[in-house]
Amino acid sequence: MTQWRVLLSCLALTGLLLCRGAAGAEQADAPSAQTLAPPATLTLANRPVVTLRANLLGESPQIRVQRAEFILKGLLGADGPLEVSLQPIQNSVLLLVGGQRAFILSPGDLGPAEQTVQQAAEGAAAALRQVIIEAHESRSLEFLLQAAGWSLLATLLLYVALRLLLFIRQRLMAALLPLMRQQTSRFKIGNTSVLDTGLLYPVLRRSVGLLCGGLILLCLFEWLSFVLQRFPFTRPWGEGLDAYLLDLAAGILTAMVSALPGILVALVIFLLAKGSIALLAALLQRLAAPGTISWLTRETLLPTSRLISLAIWLFALAMAYPYLPGAQTEAFKGLSVIVGLMISLGASNVVGQAAAGLILTYSHTLRVGEFVRIGEHEGTVIALGMFTTRIQTGAGETLTLPNTLITGSVTKNYSRTVEGPGYLLDTSVTIGYDTPWRQVEAMLLEAARLTPGIQADPAPRVLQTALSDFYPEYRLVAHAIPDTPTPRADLLSRLHANIQDVFNRYGVAIMSPHYMADTAQSKHVPPEHWYPAPAQVPAEPAAPETAAVEPAATAGQKPA
Repeated sequence: MTQWRVLLSCLALTGLLLCRGAAGAEQADAPSAQTLAPPATLTLANRPVVTLRANLLGESPQIRVQRAEFILKGLLGADGPLEVSLQPIQNSVLLLVGGQRAFILSPGDLGPAEQTVQQAAEGAAAALRQVIIEAHESRSLEFLLQAAGWSLLATLLLYVALRLLLFIRQRLMAALLPLMRQQTSRFKIGNTSVLDTGLLYPVLRRSVGLLCGGLILLCLFEWLSFVLQRFPFTRPWGEGLDAYLLDLAAGILTAMVSALPGILVALVIFLLAKGSIALLAALLQRLAAPGTISWLTRETLLPTSRLISLAIWLFALAMAYPYLPGAQTEAFKGLSVIVGLMISLGASNVVGQAAAGLILTYSHTLRVGEFVRIGEHEGTVIALGMFTTRIQTGAGETLTLPNTLITGSVTKNYSRTVEGPGYLLDTSVTIGYDTPWRQVEAMLLEAARLTPGIQADPAPRVLQTALSDFYPEYRLVAHAIPDTPTPRADLLSRLHANIQDVFNRYGVAIMSPHYMADTAQSKHVPPEHWYPAPAQVPAEPAAPETAAVEPAATAGQKPA
């Protein structure tokens, strides 16, 4: 009787398909008009069996799935074996379960990964056979008891594995701590340890904790997948967890393997850049010899080497950028745009300072050890950097000046006119026209000779720089050799003291900047009044009388 019913069903379906004629055949072969309804998936006991996508015999995919569920659930609820078979009907396939029609697969039901209707039908038949097996297992008390026993055993093994991981973590930390202390004590600069155990221990503890936590999560994941697969109803979930883990591991390994060629190419580029920098450093070292290249000296060798190294590394980074993992992702591109925007907005001043530093370096405007005056600041250059320059004043103050300030102001270099180490020392006085200029020049030269630290060769000289309304302006220029950055201020102070003493000794008043009329009382201090309280007379006179007479005689004048 069953065979007769199947035969009659097949004949009825064949008649219906033939009655539809060519339009029905086109509707089955070209499901463009049938796929308006959304696809529906036939799921039995949490296991997807097949996805229906086309309208067939006036039924939508949802109705076809509901009809198949009603038929299959009735068959699965009965005892006895159920055989799954396939019956071709024209260009479609009929699936039979226990001799009864389950559903029909047409060409419109094919998915993207399926090529033929027969292939899709065989996959659905395999899923139906698995559903039938699981339906029988779910009604077997013996099978369910075995599944519970296996689950209990897996839980005990999980507990043992977790306790073992915690024990290994504790023993590993106990073994790594002395080893870390032993190894970090070897990294020293002089008597100072470079690595601090107190700072490395938290990093090591967190690293071991993360590794142990990852292994614990893996054990829990595998335990859950194993337990879910023991029971028929939850078996698809457990298989899905295993598939997810395998896909994740395969994706990670595939990404790592696919990234290896790019990483190797980037590594080769960086190694070539490093080798090129080493070769160019040796070449620049030879070219910096005197008489080779005028602009490349011992002073410009270091910044030149740094600039070339920076240019090579930037070029290497630009060449290796496409081969870095993730360089073509949108996140990496967005990060590059943000970094470029930050640099363009916030580094303009830094770039200006660096450009000014390069100008000072290659123009040889300043050198370390030279005594200079930059704007209102005067002192000895102690450091010439890329962004700032430091000078030390005569009072012992260290001034840090931006390089843009130096390039934008007038710089006086007192050390360039002196051959060898030293600097130029100058000071100005204004004396009235009633004092002969020859006497003023002689007194200034005498004050220079009386000042220790001023060189006799080249000899000091006096220049008349201006003839103002009330007085001429005299400028004394001398050479000095410094021992430290501070003597120029001390030397200038002693020179000013000697100028006052010499002018007072000869009765010449220093009334600069200017005065409107002569006063009744002379504005000079005679030598007998040089040491009023609390000043003390030195053991040896600072200015011998014999030395003081010579300049006036040389100038053809007599002391006042």
